[in-house]
Amino acid sequence: MPNNTVIMWFRQDLRLSDNPALLKAIELGSVLPVFILDEGNDWPLGEASRWWLHHSLSALNESLHGNLWILKGDAAELLPQFIKEHCASHIFWNRCYEPSIISRDSLIKDQLTADGVTASSQNGSLIWEPWENLKQDGTPYKIFTPFYKYAIANNPPAAPNQAANINFDTVTCLQDKNRLDSLNLLPDINWHEQFASHWQPGEQGARQRLQDFTENGLADYRDGRDYPAKRSVSMLSPHLHFGEVSPREAASMVKQAGDIDSNEEQAAHFVRELAWREFSYYSLYHFPHICQQNMKPQFDRFPWINDQTKLRLWQQGQTGFPLVDAGMRELWQTGTMHNRVRMVVGSFLVKNLMIHWLEGARWFWDCLVDADLANNSCSWQWVAGSGADAAPYFRIFNPVTQSLKFDPKGSYIRKYVPELNELSDKVIHDPSSAKTQELEKAGVILGKHYPRAIVDLKESRARALDAYKSLRDQP
Repeated sequence: MPNNTVIMWFRQDLRLSDNPALLKAIELGSVLPVFILDEGNDWPLGEASRWWLHHSLSALNESLHGNLWILKGDAAELLPQFIKEHCASHIFWNRCYEPSIISRDSLIKDQLTADGVTASSQNGSLIWEPWENLKQDGTPYKIFTPFYKYAIANNPPAAPNQAANINFDTVTCLQDKNRLDSLNLLPDINWHEQFASHWQPGEQGARQRLQDFTENGLADYRDGRDYPAKRSVSMLSPHLHFGEVSPREAASMVKQAGDIDSNEEQAAHFVRELAWREFSYYSLYHFPHICQQNMKPQFDRFPWINDQTKLRLWQQGQTGFPLVDAGMRELWQTGTMHNRVRMVVGSFLVKNLMIHWLEGARWFWDCLVDADLANNSCSWQWVAGSGADAAPYFRIFNPVTQSLKFDPKGSYIRKYVPELNELSDKVIHDPSSAKTQELEKAGVILGKHYPRAIVDLKESRARALDAYKSLRDQP
């Protein structure tokens, strides 16, 4: 093996397995692994993401036998000096796709190339590059289904690379052992401490989560994933975001499990959901403004309501609609929220309350351990009706009927809204419409033990539809 030093710049790929950039680095010399906390972008890390990153870096450093170098600051300024100090000949990294990072990485690559350093980037985060799977005229798809059909037919997911040998030669890290703590990633308030009982950040945690899903969740995935109390979901999104497992490896392992257990249809549906993640990255790449602006410009004229009081009640899970409140409390307590419930709470905010989807996107960004700019932006625009392949604005998720259908016994509600535990399976979905006698029998007084509904669903739905109609009627 050559004796030259090769830098592996870890970013959103905090793993050793199926890591294309790392494999390239291993082939060329002694690997100097480095992570740089560079928050010079439009969406600095939210608090929940900072908690996850701290523990994920700790796990990666352990996998690297304590040899992960950690820096903080502007990567464009730090990398050239770091490379010079270590006399490195090459640097490898896996690509990120956020607009500001794409621009920065391009400048870094040009600068390093001019300095005589070989800088190479790989795809370690996606099944398909965003510039693949275009329409015949070379333009990007705006509808998911044709994008998915074309991608599966013409570019089926490639097999993952073989795992890297964990005993590859690394450059000894000479930094202080407390270097991770110097990043100050852990939030000042201790609300995040309860996350530890729900998550294990890091590559090992990702593998355990994936194995648990294939053994316990896959068989009922397609239908069961709509029921929040069932948890027939993978819970892989934060691991995918931080690159602790690659989407190709996840797709491959689930497909293998599906073939063995005769769950091919379930496995195919999981791959389809991975493709939705890809479509979000694809959309952000081709339409980079969507993380801040409506993809459909007519929504720029929508009469959003700036109601900070109702926004705060929504954030706190105090809306008086148990399914909405359960979802918002799950988010605060665990750093995640069931996907079906995400759609319900999103619809409630932008349609029943008519509060701008960006307010919801910002709150989720701060509270989600899987906060991902592409998925967060596209999902909120989908709910709002303003994005690619969005749900029609007139599709308004009724939190009561959704609760009755997908949480019929109130199991999910009871877990996160325990003050309603004694209500019957029928009443628990809409306490504000229940008779006072029924509530008192269960020890519930509205306005004291649980809030009254902050809006009338029928009236707020009509208001939203009138607003949308006025928008369409405008020239």
